[in-house]
Amino acid sequence: MAGARQAQQWLLTLLPAFPVLLLVLRLWQLSHQDMSTMLLLVQYVSPLGLLSALLIALVWAFPVVVLAFGVLGRLLRLSAPDRFDPERSLLASGTARTPGWVISAAVALGALTWQLRFLPSLLMLALWLLALRTRYLHPDQPTRVLLVSLALPVAAAVLAYSVLGPAIWTAYQDREWATAALLAVPPAATVLLTGPIPGWIAPALTHGLAFTVATVLPVVMGAVFLRVPLLPTAAIEVVPRESARTSPAATPATDDGAPAEGSGAGPSPAAADPEVVLGALIAVTDTSTIVLDRAATVRFVPNGWVESQVLCPQVTSVPYSLVSVRGWPVEETALDWMMPRKPVADPDVRCEGRLPGAR
Repeated sequence: MAGARQAQQWLLTLLPAFPVLLLVLRLWQLSHQDMSTMLLLVQYVSPLGLLSALLIALVWAFPVVVLAFGVLGRLLRLSAPDRFDPERSLLASGTARTPGWVISAAVALGALTWQLRFLPSLLMLALWLLALRTRYLHPDQPTRVLLVSLALPVAAAVLAYSVLGPAIWTAYQDREWATAALLAVPPAATVLLTGPIPGWIAPALTHGLAFTVATVLPVVMGAVFLRVPLLPTAAIEVVPRESARTSPAATPATDDGAPAEGSGAGPSPAAADPEVVLGALIAVTDTSTIVLDRAATVRFVPNGWVESQVLCPQVTSVPYSLVSVRGWPVEETALDWMMPRKPVADPDVRCEGRLPGAR
């Protein structure tokens, strides 16, 4: 009893620290391990923007956690009921306290946020959960159990292969082995784990897999989030201008127009050439525009030097796979597929680091 409660207390204590750790590591990486730059980013970067980027980048992880631990917990409860102790096992405790609507919400969220190539795995996990739950709640209804644990997975597999068949063959021909496996294996595997496994191996197998998921998933989440942009990319056209101290109006002069002796002012220096500063826009203060350029150097551009600026779109990643299912690329999510496409426009030359009109 004390073991499970102690583990839950530690989990609830450390869980809020994980997003904070990810945010700090992302800022540390963005600053190229320079403490002064990192402190500047912490001062100006919006916490709401950081949390929004974190949520959008890692929203897919919630269905992974709920469904993976749900399958393992229900498999343990069905295979070794004498070892299913919610007071001593954190896996058993989470399974016993997770309501059905949370699992349904996780399936719906996964259907929207997972890439197409992972949807067969989502179907497999959902059917496993349904079959294990039905066997546990209705052991005295063999017809119902047979329909859910055998007929439904077979029908789902036939339907999946009828839709995914051409994509699987295309992936095989293009030697995209990972894509072919993700599309072909899960529909057939739906009939493998719809019932109990030998009780002597169930506790070690389920707890071992749960520990593996709990160890690997944070590493994957961190690797994904460290590639997410946190600041908008902007191209700023900078035209250096003379300051008031070096302008002729501010310099004392003699009758012939030469600078007065002892004034400490000589001929004004030649103005620098115009340029385009391309980088992450940190903030715009009353006096300057703060930009983190491509060389990870913080530049304070006086606002009087800013001729124009434009917001540059984020660089889209090059697709790894050319396989699609009825026109739906396997690397796109359902949300990407349903949302309207942004109209293609000619890129602004300033986003390429060139001045307007330059060749």
